[in-house]
Amino acid sequence: MEQQTIDILAFGAHADDVEIGMAGSLAKWSAAGKKIVICDLTEAELSSNGTVMTRKAEAEAASCILGIAERINLHLPDRGLFLTEDNICTIANVIRKYKPTLIFAPYEEDRHPDHGNCARLVEEAFFSAGIRKYKVEGGYPSHKAKNLYHYYINGYTHPDFVVDISEFIEQKINALQAYQTQFFRDDEGVSTPLTEGYIEGVTARERLFGKEVGVSFAEGFSSRTPILLNKDLFGDKL
Repeated sequence: MEQQTIDILAFGAHADDVEIGMAGSLAKWSAAGKKIVICDLTEAELSSNGTVMTRKAEAEAASCILGIAERINLHLPDRGLFLTEDNICTIANVIRKYKPTLIFAPYEEDRHPDHGNCARLVEEAFFSAGIRKYKVEGGYPSHKAKNLYHYYINGYTHPDFVVDISEFIEQKINALQAYQTQFFRDDEGVSTPLTEGYIEGVTARERLFGKEVGVSFAEGFSSRTPILLNKDLFGDKL
């Protein structure tokens, strides 16, 4: 596998995680010409609704809506995202292959254990990928991304920073609606938290994030390190 250099590498435990948390931001950055790759860790084979094949097709449709050129799946076991050396090495290999400037992963505190486990695995891999003597199967040289940020899936957490997605909220909604088996229950499906007005809840959250900073819609993120501003507190460039 040939090494690449991209701007953003966004990880999710399942297809639709990244869209829930940051589809608007990805659409915005894609429109600005940023090179983006989404990496789903599992095929979500244990999902209450849909199949591996339908989830794959839905993920491809959502990626097209957002303008994402490449999406990969690591085929790790659903509900098996444990903090093992093999899993860390697999994810570190992806980081080294794509050499992203920024990495995104779910926020650690979430009602779904896979989301928190994904966050911890990516944090470990983010660190290990930058260690020169750490060996990965692909044999790629070490790579230290500039930063790792976390997006929110379930619930409301006060963000460390937000991204204005007012012009891209419709793309976000459309990308979520591409996951028909997850957010819309048919006669063969079962009721889950996702089928009970979940998209409306996510939209309301982004509206609230936006209201706090004076825009229509925004997506929130957390950061373990301070954010460097290029403007002073009055909005003037430093």
